[in-house]
Amino acid sequence: MKHLSTHTIIGAVALSSLVLAGCGGARSGGAGGGDGDGDGDGATAGQETFSLKFSHVTTESTPKGQAAVWFEEELEEASDGRIQVEVYPNSELYGDKDEMQAIQSNSVQMLAPASAKFTTVAPAIQVLDLPFLFDSPEDIPTVAAPDTAVGEAIFANEQLEENGMKVLALWDNGFKQIHSNNKTEQPSDIEGNSYRIQPSDVLKSQIEAWGGEATPLAFAEVYNALQQGLIDGGENTYSNIESQNMHTVQEHIAESNHGYIGYILVVNQDFFDSLPEDLQQILTETAEGASEFNREGATEVNEESKRVIEEAGGTEITVWTEEQRQAFKDLVVPSVYDEYRDVIGDEIIDELLANQE
Repeated sequence: MKHLSTHTIIGAVALSSLVLAGCGGARSGGAGGGDGDGDGDGATAGQETFSLKFSHVTTESTPKGQAAVWFEEELEEASDGRIQVEVYPNSELYGDKDEMQAIQSNSVQMLAPASAKFTTVAPAIQVLDLPFLFDSPEDIPTVAAPDTAVGEAIFANEQLEENGMKVLALWDNGFKQIHSNNKTEQPSDIEGNSYRIQPSDVLKSQIEAWGGEATPLAFAEVYNALQQGLIDGGENTYSNIESQNMHTVQEHIAESNHGYIGYILVVNQDFFDSLPEDLQQILTETAEGASEFNREGATEVNEESKRVIEEAGGTEITVWTEEQRQAFKDLVVPSVYDEYRDVIGDEIIDELLANQE
């Protein structure tokens, strides 16, 4: 179900969602809004239908944005219209500051926040923020598989369950690069500069270990902060840098691949429990399919965004050598890993450090 993306309608939807917090996704006893006439989008007369609002903060051109559109189309088809999905991208409905409250109150039924956004409700998920966690995209499904220590911290996270969220999948955005107005080739180039980070203690420790100042900011606020000189740079994937036009106000990008942005796809537990068993299975399987779609396309999307940035001609991209990358890595591995043992867990940290050897 496509929504009308006007500011008036979105503002009204957001306001009504907050007023009706806790009421959950809309449901009806018959197709097409409960009148039982059988003229709905596939659901037959007398079948209960459900409305699922899916909010996220990136544009539809990003890996998350594309996966969300795929999920919407596939779920509506697989459920024969019994679940109607409304996707709100680019912070149109909720942003970084209020999306967690929204899903816990069931004002929105699904989110896919970056792992760093869960710091306050499930600190162990900061494991995905650890620097140099993966060396290549191929490592991600192996290191973060559900049966690994890392995967269990994500998929079987008790703190998320206590806060009314059920984890369905891990989506990729890709590897982070450092963007700034000065060339970044060695740790001393970081010193004295301020960098936007997501709200994660791990990321704060990483930037500070390199000598920089870490400034947490909501994603939608980054461009203006860069343009106004409130911050000097940040770290993000090529797709996020390009889709938000950050490169137009930054002279340099260091292709560092030093960190990973993964999105935790979560659904409100009460909403999930309200679904019949067959729709629960369809929702779960569609989320898994969206993960496969996302992972296959994330690298390609970031490569295309890098090409767009290069062709724009205003930003110099410097690819780190192995020696340069190692100089940054030595300052945070194992020190930052060990700093967060009490938060993430000894078993997970030991497993990750063993993989680094």
